[in-house]
Amino acid sequence: MHVRRRGTPTKSRSGPRPRARLGALASALSLSLLVGTVATGPAPARAADVTEGLLLHYSLQGDTGGVAVDSSGNGRNGTLHGTAVEAPGQGLAFNGSNTYVRMPNDVMAGLSSISVSADVLINTGQATPYFIWGMGNSSGAYGNGYLFTTGNDYRTTIATGNWSTEQTTRPSPSRNLTRGVWKHIAYTLSGGVGVIYENGLEVGRNTNVTITPGGIGNGVTTANYIGRSLYSGDRYFNGRLRDFRVYDRALAPREVAQLASAVTSRAVALDKAALDLGPLWDLENDLPLPTSGANGSAITWSTSNAAVITSSGRVTRPAVGAGNVRAVLTATLTSGGVSDTRSFEVRVLAEFSDADKAQRDAAALVVNNADDVRGNLTLPTSGKHGSRVSWRSANASIVSADGIVRRPAARDQAVELTATVTNGSATETVKVTAKVRKRPLQAPLKGYTFPYFTGEGTANGEQIYFALSQGNDPLRWRELDGGQPVITSQVGEKGLRDPFIIRSPEGDKFYMIATDLKIYGNGDWTRAQAQGSRYIEVWESTDLVSWSEQRHVLVSPKEAGNTWAPEAYYDDALGAYVVFWASKIYAADDPNHTGSQYQKMMYATTRDFHTFSEPEVWYDPGYAVIDSTVIKNGDTYYRFTKDERGRSTAAPCGKFPFQQKADSVLSRNWGMIKTCIGQGVVSQAEGPTVFKSNTEDKWYLFIDENGGRGYVPFETTDLESGSWRLSTSYQLPARPRHGTVLPVTQAEYDRLSALAPQACTTSLSGRVSGPLTLASGVTCLSGADVRGAVKVGPGASLVANGSSIRGSLVAEGARVVALTDTAVNGTVAVTGTTRMLRLVDAEVAGQVRVDGTTSSLPPDLSGTAVKGKLRCDGNATPPTLTGTTATGRGHGQCADV
Repeated sequence: MHVRRRGTPTKSRSGPRPRARLGALASALSLSLLVGTVATGPAPARAADVTEGLLLHYSLQGDTGGVAVDSSGNGRNGTLHGTAVEAPGQGLAFNGSNTYVRMPNDVMAGLSSISVSADVLINTGQATPYFIWGMGNSSGAYGNGYLFTTGNDYRTTIATGNWSTEQTTRPSPSRNLTRGVWKHIAYTLSGGVGVIYENGLEVGRNTNVTITPGGIGNGVTTANYIGRSLYSGDRYFNGRLRDFRVYDRALAPREVAQLASAVTSRAVALDKAALDLGPLWDLENDLPLPTSGANGSAITWSTSNAAVITSSGRVTRPAVGAGNVRAVLTATLTSGGVSDTRSFEVRVLAEFSDADKAQRDAAALVVNNADDVRGNLTLPTSGKHGSRVSWRSANASIVSADGIVRRPAARDQAVELTATVTNGSATETVKVTAKVRKRPLQAPLKGYTFPYFTGEGTANGEQIYFALSQGNDPLRWRELDGGQPVITSQVGEKGLRDPFIIRSPEGDKFYMIATDLKIYGNGDWTRAQAQGSRYIEVWESTDLVSWSEQRHVLVSPKEAGNTWAPEAYYDDALGAYVVFWASKIYAADDPNHTGSQYQKMMYATTRDFHTFSEPEVWYDPGYAVIDSTVIKNGDTYYRFTKDERGRSTAAPCGKFPFQQKADSVLSRNWGMIKTCIGQGVVSQAEGPTVFKSNTEDKWYLFIDENGGRGYVPFETTDLESGSWRLSTSYQLPARPRHGTVLPVTQAEYDRLSALAPQACTTSLSGRVSGPLTLASGVTCLSGADVRGAVKVGPGASLVANGSSIRGSLVAEGARVVALTDTAVNGTVAVTGTTRMLRLVDAEVAGQVRVDGTTSSLPPDLSGTAVKGKLRCDGNATPPTLTGTTATGRGHGQCADV
């Protein structure tokens, strides 16, 4: 059956295609896209159409009433099935679930040679495996003689039977067809030679093809499809396709390039318009120059002055006093037979004098977290321009000259640190005030929180979700924020997996780290391990509710193909966190990462999750391992790691975690305690997270049955034994995947119960022009000096730490208002806060009014000094007033102040 298409044709971006109009179209497109560039080139002229030997041609670009019209003149019309929408210039939209075109039977009868070409755009949500097109026969659920092309491991394959008879032509090395952009694909076969093309260029060749198209089914083929596989278990094509052609001969390379020119002209124009080299004025360092565009154009470079910048972007700065020098870099973009140019003017700075270098390094000096010190500091010892940096401390008993912090017990203290920046004979001095928080009192643990992700099967599954235990029971959970993700990513791959939270040794600072990976919409695990991210995602918090803005931090070397499941453990001996993750490490002479490698556990150290040591191998048993986690009991460290090998006679515990022990985190001698953890209970497992019970001498190990139930809990009363039994009764969140279970105090539990975690959407520090009006999102002030009043509107949030507001603060219906160690030089009026209100250790130079807070979490005004009246009325829970003072009278719920 065929159904009539639904939807209305839309205006084409690339124009309608009769091909006679394509030259004018390409010119118009180039002009519209390239306005504002330094140089433009003419669009290629369009030659006459390739019609010799054309058996079938579906343009798929107009309203056809459910019919794919064959414009070759041979009457081989196809039928459109499922939900199909065509738009001129944009081809036929295939929805990935039921859209396909059925071609007539016996299309390849009598053919000894063939060419098949099409323009195709594969959507990022394409599931695998799939065919873009396939012609042949099916027998039951399986193909039985066919010719097909797929973009997954881009290839064209011909077979006389099922997969065991396949003869394939593919690029070398193999790769997937890029998604989300138009590509022209073609395959030719003649005389035993199969050739596969991409955007008009040959990318693969097989000279040993013994099957002919006409030999498939002896010329009888009844399963000839566009957008559908000949294997019923495969997925439908998800994307757009246009200009589908079948020829009875092998096209010449120039003819393939001619058919590809509509795609390649557009690719060059788009890639040219998208070229962005970043700041080009006052260059000091080498400039990375891209060699390819997102739409597949190859990019080469030339320079007008190789003495200062070469065609590879290498910068040679003029001598001191010689003056700055300009040059022009010209990019030539090529795709198929189409090319164009774009030029960029740059200026290269002359070398700096020693005095200039010292001044610049002094100006750039940053001590992270100096405004809120809760752990050891990283004090820079060198500058970008080669300066040496030495430090002195005005109170070495609190902060030493090498950044070791000993927090005072009684009260917060400010310690002045002095940096001497030296370059040659020039010196500069920089003073930094470190605000060291008093050491917190240890509170008993009364519950647990659980960040996790839910998998790559849904659009938002690869983001961070949170759950909270039901009381102090680690086997009963409730999902926060209605089971929706509470922290999402807009950087890197825009996916977050494997979230891990570590509490600082003192207990009042938290770091959360996660994997930068998005598999939904592409399913490309090969790319994820060869050209995946080298970054981890980082947030920090002091209350588990308000998290800093996301930091995208490079930790892996350039040889790494991925950076998976980062976790951390604090090493008291180092006074730093040991951060570890899994990476495939490729050879230095394999920049495209095409060789055969396996996952190893890597590590680096950090004090602040800003600055990391150079990565090193932590654990390499000679086979693939991932997902390590560590817990300490007494003087012994226990490590749980997944054996990533496929299960076999040689690896009977493949795809299951194992347990080891050692006497230090960075030991090279971890002894094996237990292998095959969970085998017989779960089908396979990864992502172990281990924690001690808050209430008894028991440990829990959650392991992720990936591909199955998600996390499954195990427990033991003897950590040393490695004997883990399935917990008998539990109620975990829906679909929890690799994450962390973190024990929390009652205060932390109460905050999480009242307010799901949120991350800063805007971060401000230093001098900030005011007034500020916050209408949405989470604005975070850290060491900020706001020159004016601040107004927080309904639903918006303000989180300030170590900052000042030179004006009044007004919040009406805000979600969160949280000020710590912040001075307000004016009045404060906070009404109708919905989730959390905290004015802790703040100073207010005027009246404070706190009314109508609706949260069950008490407004916390602890340690705040008010120079005026303090009025509190109509709050759902009376405020916490420990150490709160006011020079005027307290009123209402604050009458005791």
